Amino acid sequence: MIPQSTIQVEPLSLIKHIQHSDDWRTQLRKAYRSPAQLLAALNFSSQDIVTMTSHEQGFSTLVPQAFVQKMRKQDPQDPLLLQVLPQQAEAITHPEFNTDPLQEASFNPQPGVVHKYKGRALLITASHCAINCRYCFRRHYPYGEQRRARSEWQQSLSYIDNNTDIEEIILSGGDPLALTDGQLFEIISAIEAITHIKRLRIHSRLPIVLPARITQDLCERLASSRLDCVMVVHANHANELGEDVAQACDLLRQHKVQLLNQSVLLAQVNDSLEALKALSERLFEVSILPYYLHLPDHVAGTTHFFVSLERGQTLVAQMQATMSGYLVPKLACEEPGKTSKTVYA
Repeated sequence: MIPQSTIQVEPLSLIKHIQHSDDWRTQLRKAYRSPAQLLAALNFSSQDIVTMTSHEQGFSTLVPQAFVQKMRKQDPQDPLLLQVLPQQAEAITHPEFNTDPLQEASFNPQPGVVHKYKGRALLITASHCAINCRYCFRRHYPYGEQRRARSEWQQSLSYIDNNTDIEEIILSGGDPLALTDGQLFEIISAIEAITHIKRLRIHSRLPIVLPARITQDLCERLASSRLDCVMVVHANHANELGEDVAQACDLLRQHKVQLLNQSVLLAQVNDSLEALKALSERLFEVSILPYYLHLPDHVAGTTHFFVSLERGQTLVAQMQATMSGYLVPKLACEEPGKTSKTVYA
């Protein structure tokens, strides 16, 4: 294990200054990339780092400083830290937890295209994110097999062009906003050229974990599109939604981008009525509408995050009894072979 004294990290007191002085790509380069480095930044002792640090199980650590700033120092149960810190429990195996729980390989008509549901198709536009969430349902996804040369993207676009029942394109990954503006804008332009596409949906965690990514140039490009633009962000806890996130969301809303949130119900992170209510209320304060609350997928290495359907239904029923309906997300999960997500009443 790396001794704490050898780890070079910026004190948390400097991170706010860094956020204002660096663009998003520089911030991403400065992200923490080892469990020891992350824990040292939160002022854990050398002994704590040895005790708390675990094998990454082939899924590397990546956490932007902007996200770390929102964590509580020296708190091993901080709900943001638990989402990104490799834990010993990731080595636990279970026969119902596997590397492709949604069987996406069965709905992959072209490399880079996932077409499961009528009317919309998903493009894997990036093989990387700005943060590696330990519960990610694509933590085992074969991105190397899906990487495309620019010329090969035409095959994906031709598939979409030839399927005229597709009206909505979902950009996913990885994270599509981890692409440069040039790469992202080129993809958007190619989609706009397909006449039967009406809507562009971008699924991204960057507005939450690296809000500096939401630039004026990006927002102006989305506002100028002939497509109706929707951004589905991903926040799991109210503590993720600081003022920097609020400013990013305000800029998107000013440029006609509809904002929705999808969360994952995670043990020890947000599986309480108090946490879920606080999340929905804070989302609405920053102009994001709660959309889906996903039951965790049965992904290998994530058994410690599991929350049962019964527990999820109880929590949502408690939310419905105490909150306005528009603040209550739909409890949902994805099941292979279904024509849509399964939504639980």
